[in-house]
Amino acid sequence: MKKILTSIGLALTLVACSSSNPNIISHTTKTYTGRNFGKYDVDSETYVSKAQNERIQFIILHYTAGNNEASIKELTSGRVSSHFLVLDNDDNTVYNLVPVDKRAWHAGSSSFGGRTNINDTSVGIEIVNDGIDKKYRNYPTYHPYDHYVEFNEKQIEKVAEIIKNTAREYNIPAKNILAHSDIAPGRKQDPGAKFPWKLLYDKYQIGAWYDETDKAQFMDEKVFNSLSIKDIKNELKKYGYSINSNDEWDKEGKDVVYAFQLHFNPKNASGVMDLETYAILKALNKKYSN
Repeated sequence: MKKILTSIGLALTLVACSSSNPNIISHTTKTYTGRNFGKYDVDSETYVSKAQNERIQFIILHYTAGNNEASIKELTSGRVSSHFLVLDNDDNTVYNLVPVDKRAWHAGSSSFGGRTNINDTSVGIEIVNDGIDKKYRNYPTYHPYDHYVEFNEKQIEKVAEIIKNTAREYNIPAKNILAHSDIAPGRKQDPGAKFPWKLLYDKYQIGAWYDETDKAQFMDEKVFNSLSIKDIKNELKKYGYSINSNDEWDKEGKDVVYAFQLHFNPKNASGVMDLETYAILKALNKKYSN
């Protein structure tokens, strides 16, 4: 049974074994290693089925909407949990709260790419961050970019190493490295507009991002204006978002547009589908959904 324990060096490394590194906060689980059930031998080599895959299909990123102390308390309380916690300390430690081969309670009601109950198939990473600046918490509609709080550089380095190692271990495709808001539009906004998805892609080759040349190809206002709302919703659905097929921008549709913008067009996050957002969506589908 595969398991990732957190082993942090100067560059941060995750390994699938135990370690004496004092920066590791990890948990072990019992693994079945026997070759029999009572008097019956277990043969796991003669016949091997091809009909199998990894349990872990997604990596989901969150902000905690609190400080270190509050985040630790909440994530160890028994109400919610995540596999990994990244504090805002300037050190070389990340925290493994739930073994990766166990199910953490971080996603809630969720769906993406035709899958539901994403807790069952994901690794959750919580990052200490206030999320929305406190002075904007009562804002009546979709929060724009400036309302969100920056992450620190050390946090992003740690998150990058967790994602790289987990994605490699479980063969997780770039498209399935997602925000909580991607899998629960309207209900969740984390990790928010200031999580640097493009930096992760450019610097660490992590996650999905569009090609500028493809985006430019789809920046055609005449084509955009000729499309029905249902046509554009189908593009969102093609990428993986759960969305209805109503030919109107109802609340559910706007929530999905906002979630998409938080991830891929954050400085224009408004819940309104515009030409640039559409061009980015088409560029992503060209790259990842064909």
